[in-house]
Amino acid sequence: MKVFITGATGYIGGSVAARLAADGHEIRGLVRDNAKAKLLVSRGIEPVLGSLDDPAILAKEAGRADAVVSAADADHRPSLEALVEALAETGKTLIHTSGSSVVGDDARGNRLSAAVFDEATPFVVEPRKQARHDINTMLLAAAARNVRTTVICPSLIYGMGKGLNPNSIQIPFLVNEARKSGVARVVGQGLNCWSTVHIEDLEDLYRLALQDAPAGSFYFAENGEATFADIGKAIAARLGLGAVESWEADEAAEQWGPARAYYTFGSNSRVRGVRARQELNWAPRHDSAITWIQSEMPL
Repeated sequence: MKVFITGATGYIGGSVAARLAADGHEIRGLVRDNAKAKLLVSRGIEPVLGSLDDPAILAKEAGRADAVVSAADADHRPSLEALVEALAETGKTLIHTSGSSVVGDDARGNRLSAAVFDEATPFVVEPRKQARHDINTMLLAAAARNVRTTVICPSLIYGMGKGLNPNSIQIPFLVNEARKSGVARVVGQGLNCWSTVHIEDLEDLYRLALQDAPAGSFYFAENGEATFADIGKAIAARLGLGAVESWEADEAAEQWGPARAYYTFGSNSRVRGVRARQELNWAPRHDSAITWIQSEMPL
């Protein structure tokens, strides 16, 4: 199968590209500069120079591909609209990568939410995440235009990626900040909890979705969960640091930015990937981000 991937140099897109290439698929990946293009070639991926702001390139690549995987930016609506228009009435596959912060709350690290969402649960969407939710809704509705759309919504991802960028977003950021400051910090008391998923299990889900997902499918991707207090303790222990330091969300926002402080590290995002298990027989093997930090995370 010919697969076009946006975000092919990133953590998720690069890992999915490597997995699909290993399965024998022909992969073309969107890339913005020649240096990274050469690196993709060395990994058996044909580079396509361009960006998400090049609708003509996106349409051309979608037209020549059997399937498209969007893994560059969960919130870039114009690129996704361009892909839908290019794929309309073709029956081709479009898999989009969202993120479970779409159901994130405003806990600021100070409470554990009892709310747990699966694919059948009515979502509670904070205003700052409404645009992402609207993009997901738009893509699922494109199934009525004969586009085989799937939205995969990962939770906190951990594990080493197989692409050009081996690092995920949340845990590596906290590790780097702890290394720089000598202190492992969490937003608020770190009582907030996120579901988690290992990158290898996520790769499996993309492979299964490419093969078997019905049009208009939405899948949460998770297997396990952890509070940020426990993540912080595991990082501190792994790096040989002292006690974890609590950081008020507003203070964290000044240093890390509001999006990181209030959502990436301060919210609850508890989800259950029921549909992928039932519909695609997805069987994730990794279940503990804490164990990974303690024993497998590279130093």
